Amino acid sequence: MSEITSDDESDEQTLANENDDNEMSLVDHLQEFRKRLIIALIAVAVGSAISYCYAAELVHYITIPAGKLYYMSPGEAFFAYLRVSLFAGFLLALPVVLYEVWAFVIPALSSEERLASLIIIPVSVILFFVGLLFSYLLVLPAGIKFFLGFATEELQPMLSLGQYLSFVISLLLPFGFIFELPLIILMLVKFGIIGSEFLHAKRKHVLVLSFVVGAFISPTPDIFSQTMIAVPIILMYEISLLIVKYVLKK
Repeated sequence: MSEITSDDESDEQTLANENDDNEMSLVDHLQEFRKRLIIALIAVAVGSAISYCYAAELVHYITIPAGKLYYMSPGEAFFAYLRVSLFAGFLLALPVVLYEVWAFVIPALSSEERLASLIIIPVSVILFFVGLLFSYLLVLPAGIKFFLGFATEELQPMLSLGQYLSFVISLLLPFGFIFELPLIILMLVKFGIIGSEFLHAKRKHVLVLSFVVGAFISPTPDIFSQTMIAVPIILMYEISLLIVKYVLKK
């Protein structure tokens, strides 16, 4: 009887030790996440501080498509400069932020997944900035020209700096994520989750969904802004379909 009791106590002690190990492991993960988060926030803060030194130049380039702007309150220009600095600081720190995310999750990845991540992360950063550049060079000027085209002799636009910057940031950011679509689709194809037949069958759904997404994330609730967002989504999807069908042949 005493031997049985001793065995039970030993099992309970083993379970207790395992629970302690799991608890320590969870604490270690939380501490690691906290450290990575702090480093990412510091990177964004440093990037924002550097960007603030060039805030006037950044605002100049952002406002080129609209021309002359106005600020309606004493603090509007300062907060506009601050917003531009934070936005630019985030973009400068984006590689560091993604690296910290990668460093946090890499212990749970296999060697093959680690090798793939070394390719995926740089490509995702490049695609994000290509999307921003595409939006700034093509979409933003077209959008501003369209909206300012309603001006008449009696109706002249007087754009507020703060509202204009909100419009620009709300327009630029979605395109950074839209240009990630081919990478996401190719990853799903690589893992065998989808194929060209699936992508071809869902084309009509993507067409409708693109305009739904455009309605949600467009800076203004008009069909022109929705179309400016929906069309690139459709193009990215079609490009992904062609790559999967004729390059990857899946």
